[in-house]
Amino acid sequence: MFDAKLLLIGFLQALFVLLLAPFFAGLSRVLRAKMHSRKGPPLFQYYYDIIKLMKRQEVRPAQATWVFRATPYIIMVSTLLIATLIPMWVLQSPFGIIGDMILVIYLFAMVRFFLAVSGFDSGSGFAQIGVARELALGILVEPTIMLVLFIVALFAGSTNLGAMSEMIALGKISYATPAIWLGMAAFAVATFIETGKLPFDLAEAEQEVQEGPLTEYSGPGLALVKWGLFMKQVVVASLFVAIFFPFGSAVVPGFLGVLGAAVLFFLKLICYYVILAVVENSVARLTLFGSPRITWVALGIALLSFVFYLVQI
Repeated sequence: MFDAKLLLIGFLQALFVLLLAPFFAGLSRVLRAKMHSRKGPPLFQYYYDIIKLMKRQEVRPAQATWVFRATPYIIMVSTLLIATLIPMWVLQSPFGIIGDMILVIYLFAMVRFFLAVSGFDSGSGFAQIGVARELALGILVEPTIMLVLFIVALFAGSTNLGAMSEMIALGKISYATPAIWLGMAAFAVATFIETGKLPFDLAEAEQEVQEGPLTEYSGPGLALVKWGLFMKQVVVASLFVAIFFPFGSAVVPGFLGVLGAAVLFFLKLICYYVILAVVENSVARLTLFGSPRITWVALGIALLSFVFYLVQI
């Protein structure tokens, strides 16, 4: 049986991600501009862009199939489902046993898969080059996240995200364990890549290969894809915070406890994006062929974390 209060919290978490994803994306741009001593765009610029695109006419390639048309909605729905499963505000997954790391990983993979297929489906050569770049960059990111979550699950004795978060919050999994802090480091690098920051991506590079998969989208379709990708960045960051920094989350789903946890979680994400901005502005952009070196390092750290787990058991 599902707890009605937890289900409501799950839907509120999805609403939280839906409404604030453009805000966090805009915050990242504003912080980068301030660190460059530039004025930068308004904080809510992405909201303006989404509203503007929603009002425009949508034009689709003649050869595009249902995949191209459905991808924006699949990305939106998948990221919203992930948001309902992550224990953001309470020390348990709002959807109980359904909040499993395997399901979350599959949903992340589905977003990347349909984004790639839609690029090929558009028939644009530029879009296909962009898809190849996206796949080359992210091919090791999801295995890294999967391995780190698997290691935490071994410590927790469960693949349920809520159980993993609770074990760390209650101190039953120690940060002093090398396997944990190495896994946390690998997960941090993976989330950094997924959020599209330097040295991998540049938010303003709309005319480069980076934005290739979105080349043929326009109007509401483009607005939904961009919105969905902003949401994906937030849920990846939320997963990292919820698993490794669950402190302050409500133990039971009471109104005041959940409200306080929601405010605290919002502040955690603010701190996360500030740290990202500092790191991002201290490095230079990598070439496409230089990026895999860091993804291999992240996977190597995750493998080292697994080795430490095997050594200590």
